[in-house]
Amino acid sequence: MSLRTWAAWGVHLYTGIGAPLALIALVASGQGWFGVAFGCMALATFIDATDGQLARRVDVKRVLPHFDGSRLDDIVDYLNYVIVPIVLAYQAGLVPPGFWGLAIASAPLIASGYGFSHEEAKTADASANYSFTGFPSYWNIVVFYLYAFGWPVWMNVAILLTFAVLVFVPIRYLYPSRSTVARMTTYVLGGIWGLIMIILLSQFPAPSRVLAVVSLYFPVYYVGLSLYLHFRPQPS
Repeated sequence: MSLRTWAAWGVHLYTGIGAPLALIALVASGQGWFGVAFGCMALATFIDATDGQLARRVDVKRVLPHFDGSRLDDIVDYLNYVIVPIVLAYQAGLVPPGFWGLAIASAPLIASGYGFSHEEAKTADASANYSFTGFPSYWNIVVFYLYAFGWPVWMNVAILLTFAVLVFVPIRYLYPSRSTVARMTTYVLGGIWGLIMIILLSQFPAPSRVLAVVSLYFPVYYVGLSLYLHFRPQPS
């Protein structure tokens, strides 16, 4: 095989590392090591944010035309962005125990299963600023804040069900690693947010609520910019 072919397979292996990270996170969550589980999810998020750029540099679609890297990416993403955080939410007592907790936890799983399967879940069009359609299943972030803030279970349930519904609402959300809109601002703010997340993870099992509140600036920025781009008048 050529060096470029080896590089292309290496990129796919890099993407696939997210699967064993999901396994470690599930095992850790089952043992009550929630900081380890969130750490694995954070590392998987970093891989997801960087593997696309590597794939485009290597031109994997041309080098390995018979291997669907996007499908592999979706499988790994569904594990780390949906299954792992929702399982953690149940095991950490963020939702009610027993039947009702399982029923509530199933809502994000079903909603995101729909979201991942929808042909227009990702708008791979520069004119649409490379966006997600509907809430882009960032359950890892949602569950992290539910854990960090320690809200009542009923509030956690309301938040989870609200975001599950938002998966079906066709609002376009920013695709941070591909959109060219405010790219530098997003990268800088996102980088600072990532550092704050690392500090919060190092504080487990009792992360600082004050620092968690401060870190909300980036989710607010992300949602605000997404709504602005969605509702702004389009040029004729």
